[in-house]
Amino acid sequence: MRFPLPLSAKLVKARAARFWQTGLSNPLMEFADASEFLHSGSAHPVSHKKMQAIIASPAPAVWIGGSEPLDHPGIAHFLRAIAHSGHFVFLETAGTLLRRRIHEFQPLPQVFLTVRLDAPETAAPELAVEGIRAARLSGFFTAIHSRVREDSNIRELHRLRDFLSELHVDGWLISAATGGDAVTRKAAEARALIPNSQWRRFSRLVERVLLSRAITNELHQDSIAAKPLPETYGEGVKVT
Repeated sequence: MRFPLPLSAKLVKARAARFWQTGLSNPLMEFADASEFLHSGSAHPVSHKKMQAIIASPAPAVWIGGSEPLDHPGIAHFLRAIAHSGHFVFLETAGTLLRRRIHEFQPLPQVFLTVRLDAPETAAPELAVEGIRAARLSGFFTAIHSRVREDSNIRELHRLRDFLSELHVDGWLISAATGGDAVTRKAAEARALIPNSQWRRFSRLVERVLLSRAITNELHQDSIAAKPLPETYGEGVKVT
């Protein structure tokens, strides 16, 4: 597994800028949920303004995750637009639709098709593995994202490491699936299995971004739940 040198250089430059420029809070990675940018039933974006904000971001990398991105017809156009703007793009998918839709994408050097696999071949969906193989045959860079939970068995990740070696993927990312000291410690332990130190460091960045996103979503849901319902009388007539 080799970490892309251009991405490494971009991350070093971005970290240096954050260190030397007081008050600079530019992110190292942006998160994009396809459902917030794309209509599930068409190739047209929900908001060109949102798309342009991601494209204009100074972050070296963009992680497309959350809801399954391959459910959206316009995801290939969205990914291509981000990649052509100079960002490295990690498209996280369950992989079951990857082989069917691989022809819609371009094998650009800054695009990593990233499949979620938390266990070795015996537990890996057959369609996801076929998708990975199809992506590699089509010239794409591929990565695996494994999420560690409190009940995760590290021995299974040892077996997964051997399986990934047979798949010849380009990168392996391991992150904590949830917050909490026990889970993050187990994820840190598991990252020692990644053979490349740069992918280990990048995994920590991915973990911070994904956990921060999860916290933001929880706060948003709590704020919605806390809003009082409008008072109504009789036939649902709102009283203002």
